[in-house]
Amino acid sequence: MAADALTPQKTYNGGYAEATEIRLRIGNGAAGQSGLIGALADGFIQWMVKADVGFKPFKVGWVLSDTTQSLDYLEQGLVDIAITYNEAAENQSLASGAAVEIIYGFRDHFLLTGPPSNPAQLAIGKDDVYTMFNKLNKFGKSATPTDPPTRFLSRFDKSATNIKENSLFIAIGQVPWAYAYSTWYHQYPRFPLQALQASGQLNEYTLTDRGTFLSSPKSVQDSVKIYIAGTDAASDPLLNPARVLRSAKVPSENYWIALNFMTFVKSATMGQKIIQQYSVNNQTLYSPAP
Repeated sequence: MAADALTPQKTYNGGYAEATEIRLRIGNGAAGQSGLIGALADGFIQWMVKADVGFKPFKVGWVLSDTTQSLDYLEQGLVDIAITYNEAAENQSLASGAAVEIIYGFRDHFLLTGPPSNPAQLAIGKDDVYTMFNKLNKFGKSATPTDPPTRFLSRFDKSATNIKENSLFIAIGQVPWAYAYSTWYHQYPRFPLQALQASGQLNEYTLTDRGTFLSSPKSVQDSVKIYIAGTDAASDPLLNPARVLRSAKVPSENYWIALNFMTFVKSATMGQKIIQQYSVNNQTLYSPAP
């Protein structure tokens, strides 16, 4: 089938070594890199096998892809499930018929991180995120460079993080990517873990998410400072809600598996419990769906 064209970054078998066939493919970026997709996949497989509905052990594959790629793969039938972070794009996927179901999966949160030396003079607890982005722009393009220079690392890859950072710059009337070359706006199209690591090595500010930060090595966490973090408030511009979409092109033999995955994720005693309890180094990465 078409999904064979994509090789999963990782596969999960729920602890059943005899499982050989991938029956569900999930497209996602950050939550896959943090390990949450694996935790959900293993829990789902165990539930399906133990639910006494005739399912033999199977595998779930995680396809590493940002939000834009995940929705494209969903439309093409290359993944069965997409877990993404852009409501407008998700609603368009549903309207076009590419997705046949959407549920609120969990809440991640954006963080603005940067060098501990703080050349842009961001005021923690005083500046809101718009003020901080205005300072990044002001000090970044100043004729009198700061020491170290004020630079912003952009994912620049059409990911949900890239879209969010763009919306924040636009909100303050700035479009640094529109210039042919900007010394302070660093275009670095990589996946979340790699981008955060590079920002620390290069002493640059960047927008990342809590799941990525907390699942990064301690050396990476220690190389940057968090200047502002999103909350669970629906009005918070740094809230990063994740939604789960089911493809209209799930192969017929896997239809019930994909359908049951949606049930599993939204269940308070199954998927939502895994999300609420998922932690790395004793720190909880995500909030369950409201």
